Amino acid sequence: MRVLVVNAGSSSLKASVLDDDRQVDAVALERWDGGADVAELADLAARCSPFDAVGHRVVHGGPDHTGPAVLDEALEAELRALTDLAPLHQPRALSGIDAARRLLPDVPAVACFDTAFHRTLPPAAATYALPAAWNERWGLRRYGFHGLSHAYATARAAEIVQQPLADLRVVSCHLGAGASLCAVRGGVSVDTTMGFTPLAGLVMATRSGSVDPGMLLWLLDHGVSRDELAEALEHGAGMAGLSGTSGDLRDVRAAAAGGSAAAALAYDVFVHRLCREAAAMAAAAGGLDLLVLTGGIGEHDTAVRRDVADRLAFLGVTLSTAANESASGDADIGSPSAGVRTVVVTAREDLQIAREVRALLASSRREGHDQVSDA
Repeated sequence: MRVLVVNAGSSSLKASVLDDDRQVDAVALERWDGGADVAELADLAARCSPFDAVGHRVVHGGPDHTGPAVLDEALEAELRALTDLAPLHQPRALSGIDAARRLLPDVPAVACFDTAFHRTLPPAAATYALPAAWNERWGLRRYGFHGLSHAYATARAAEIVQQPLADLRVVSCHLGAGASLCAVRGGVSVDTTMGFTPLAGLVMATRSGSVDPGMLLWLLDHGVSRDELAEALEHGAGMAGLSGTSGDLRDVRAAAAGGSAAAALAYDVFVHRLCREAAAMAAAAGGLDLLVLTGGIGEHDTAVRRDVADRLAFLGVTLSTAANESASGDADIGSPSAGVRTVVVTAREDLQIAREVRALLASSRREGHDQVSDA
């Protein structure tokens, strides 16, 4: 089955063509204005047609979508209604859906949700300690995000260490401009750092991560407007806010190397929160057998990997210095004597999406055949 995978980020657009698990072609726009008329996508579609399906990454599926779903007008309306829960990502996903439909109007399209992998969170992990009536009325709960990345990375990591995923206690670290951790036990998500929205959890490039809600109320009472607060938390906080740089970790480190105390502090805050939450995820998983690092930072930043391992040594994490420095692509970078295996996994949300699309459409065809047979 040939699948066009469209991955719309908050400011980027990636698209790849997969024949089963083999990537045929791909394009990436690091700066995308969110418009539905995308020349690069049109060229890719023309080069690689025909397609059996289109798969879309959608950040937020809300409470009702716990797996991939065929896109239609009703589903798109539901996704649009969730925009205020993921304001940076949901409109872009809808633009990506529109762009692909213009090019391939007769090809089945499937939405694959970043929230779906976390549908297995136990009530203790998913429930906020808010008035129960609020939780019920508004569907307040920890949804979690980056699920497509965490699902792929944990399964691939188990292959690398040649152990059944069902037997492993895993902390998966998706580290990029957006960042989150996931505790996986028995192959399912049991906790995660992001929550009701993608703003919670780790310190990110421009997002604050979790902060004291009482402080936010205090700021609102002391002259900061609601719009100012929202803008700062999403775009002007995180490492960017602390360092005065773009928030890209490469820029933060360069500024720190140039003598910026603010940038050095931003890096230390990022690593501190990352390690603190990684230990919490290990507790949620009931222990730690496997530490997985993915995303742009996880895949390429040897210093972050080293610093995280040093601070998590008490859990049994120890790296091979040579393996860490030379890692390229999927790699086992742990010390052979370490109690915890540590692996780097190249983020392949496109593979996860294509697999989910194939499984959903195959299931739909079987159900249709069974209904015909029963008749």
